[in-house]
Amino acid sequence: MNRRLCMVALAVLCMAAVAVAWAWHGQRRPVVHPPLLAYPGAVPALGFVPPAPGTYQLERILRVPDGAVLDSDGTVHGLRALTTGKVTVFSFVYTYCADAQGCPLAYATLHALKGMVAHDAALRGRVRLVSMSFDPVADTPAAMRSYGGADADTGAGLVPWHFLTTASTAQLAPLLAGFGQDVSVVAPGAAGARPPVLAHLLKVYLIDQAGIVREMYAPAYLHPAVLRNDIATLLMEAKAAASAGRP
Repeated sequence: MNRRLCMVALAVLCMAAVAVAWAWHGQRRPVVHPPLLAYPGAVPALGFVPPAPGTYQLERILRVPDGAVLDSDGTVHGLRALTTGKVTVFSFVYTYCADAQGCPLAYATLHALKGMVAHDAALRGRVRLVSMSFDPVADTPAAMRSYGGADADTGAGLVPWHFLTTASTAQLAPLLAGFGQDVSVVAPGAAGARPPVLAHLLKVYLIDQAGIVREMYAPAYLHPAVLRNDIATLLMEAKAAASAGRP
């Protein structure tokens, strides 16, 4: 059974994750920084030994869509500018998600991965992280900056981590479609009172330097050690292609 089928089987057997956020009553409260609360200090233990980097090949799945996005400092970018040139780990999130198998797991995994990359000279400077909101109405650039906290880094640090949103749901829709990421509104938000309750299946995307998605991780297969080995595999592939004079 190939790796992709293993991943699907694990995901089906282990979970049918639906991220359901809590609803606020009364006035919308200020955005806080809760993502790591569900996994204090560490992500769940990995139940298998991942294969060594370079001993397998990652397929080319789809090209990252392009569109205007807003960084946490309010800067406008084309999404492809933030998903090419480096290996990118990308996930959709929203700041008020409370499902431990949803956005908090994605955040904790990327946070742990950031530490691994920063301490690995072979990876440092070649990897970026991107988290993008499902809800541009509630998740303004300021809200995303608050959500990212000390992790929010638009390029100056060893491992850039961009916390993105869009100017409108109309600008978000083609990006969701391009990634094949489903999200639905379980309960609409009351005007001025609380955000909507959203449901989505968690996916984290590994994107190569050319902007091609090479792996998609469901929660059962999402772990920083797996991501680190897959990133190293892509970097080894790029080095071999450069040595052979291939694009």
